[in-house]
Amino acid sequence: MERILLSWSSGKDSAWSLHVLRQRGEYEIVGLLTTFNEAVDRVAMHAVRRELVERQAAAADLPLWNVPLPWPCSNEQYESLMAGTCAKAIATGIDGIAFGDLFLEDVRAYREEQMRNTGLQPIFPLWGQPTRDLAKQMIASGMRAKLTCVDTEKLDASFAGREFDESLLAALPDGVDPCGENGEFHSFVYAGPMLSAKIPVSVGESVVRDQFVFSDLSLATMAATPSFQLL
Repeated sequence: MERILLSWSSGKDSAWSLHVLRQRGEYEIVGLLTTFNEAVDRVAMHAVRRELVERQAAAADLPLWNVPLPWPCSNEQYESLMAGTCAKAIATGIDGIAFGDLFLEDVRAYREEQMRNTGLQPIFPLWGQPTRDLAKQMIASGMRAKLTCVDTEKLDASFAGREFDESLLAALPDGVDPCGENGEFHSFVYAGPMLSAKIPVSVGESVVRDQFVFSDLSLATMAATPSFQLL
């Protein structure tokens, strides 16, 4: 059985990919690959705290492959760091990396190009699935997630911090993808069939950076930090 990593953003699509891959039983998933903004110790774009991702990895019973990114980070730096990570994966007997992409052809093409000469196989377990049906399937499974980031050019800022549930799907404006595949929103999964335990989270303050609104999540048992720093 081929051994693979799963690209892990902490959000619903990567979490659902884990669930689907385990159900299919075609690959042995050996780790979750996550990029962190090392200046603030949060997941790039999702702005999720490292400790929350570590709790996810523990609940998924998988090691976390941490790729620290400098801030600011050029595309050249990013590709160099990812190339090093791919080389490390090959050296440890890993055969591929799975991604939770749904339908964006340019994103898939970029990933395939970046992995073309690495020796690793790119895998897309959710590719081409109708996103409204997929979103409903996620929710019906018991998966629970909070929206951590909203692009206000595509969705109202009030959606930041909301639960990803049927009421949210019903409230999405026309033209907004139910899974946020066009970058309308990002999420953090705190419960579901891919996790052995629910992660207690609380929603804190929100901050605005350019057109994006980020909602700060923390462990419910943690004392709130005095400032939500993204950069």
